[in-house]
Amino acid sequence: MTTVLEARDLKRYYSVKRGLFAGEATLKALDGASFTLERGKTLAVVGESGCGKSTLARLLTMIEGPTAGSFRIGETEVVGADRGTLKGLRPRVQIVFQNPYGSLNPRQKIGHALEEPLLVNTALPAAERTRKAREMMQLVGLRPEHYDRYPHMFSGGQRQRIAIARALMLEPEILVLDEPVSALDLSIQAQVLNLLAELQERLKLAYVFISHDLSVVRHIADDVMVMYLGRVVEQGPREAVFDGPKHPYTQALLSATPVADPARKRERIVLKGELPSPLSPPSGCAFRNRCPVAREACAAEVPLLRPIGPQMVACHFAS
Repeated sequence: MTTVLEARDLKRYYSVKRGLFAGEATLKALDGASFTLERGKTLAVVGESGCGKSTLARLLTMIEGPTAGSFRIGETEVVGADRGTLKGLRPRVQIVFQNPYGSLNPRQKIGHALEEPLLVNTALPAAERTRKAREMMQLVGLRPEHYDRYPHMFSGGQRQRIAIARALMLEPEILVLDEPVSALDLSIQAQVLNLLAELQERLKLAYVFISHDLSVVRHIADDVMVMYLGRVVEQGPREAVFDGPKHPYTQALLSATPVADPARKRERIVLKGELPSPLSPPSGCAFRNRCPVAREACAAEVPLLRPIGPQMVACHFAS
């Protein structure tokens, strides 16, 4: 397999003003993420709102730079790269957002929206841009007459197909999919997920699939990375994480996932308390205040990722 992206200890901190006399606080939106992404494979990033998933997406798409850490696209290091290098790298990583209508210009016809990335990033003539846009529409299941229509004339599923088509116009190697089906009905979700699987197989794309829906993740992922309050708490192959979760947080997430088999019963793990403020996380393990197996040692030291079977787990007492 060819490695298309490799991240090492990525961090993103923000300085947040808390008031006139309180001074600034440091928000650790992402506090160390490491992974490798291979061509034709999908890495799913899961966790509650505020865990750092979207921050990671902004770093990978080079919308923002990391506070610390590094990542490579192919053989090229992104952190510290000059403007010309970044300009050449950005077409290789594209993003599909959660709300397709919000990412489309309501006054712009769909054909022009698809041609725009080519207009900005290439020197192709108008006729060639139009040809490529129409070919991409066909590839994602849109009809030729859709070319001259506006976004409000489409359903949610069709808009997401348009967003996927636009992301593919520059022939990227990596797609960052930020909750791409969470705003869609279940039947439409299945259609879009099947489309993504077909495109991945046909174009050998690598996906970073950001989601909070574990039933969707189980359908599409090859590897899973579970995040909590900016830190990775468990990561590994999909089958290992779903069939034998090691971290108490992963176990709680999976216990809340509906199971299609009525004969299979799963004991629900209810987490107590609420997600702590990222401005003042608990000492030691950030999950300890909600963890059903927390002990005194959890407050003293931050658990580091360590191998347990095929997974990497950040828990002092996981086994």
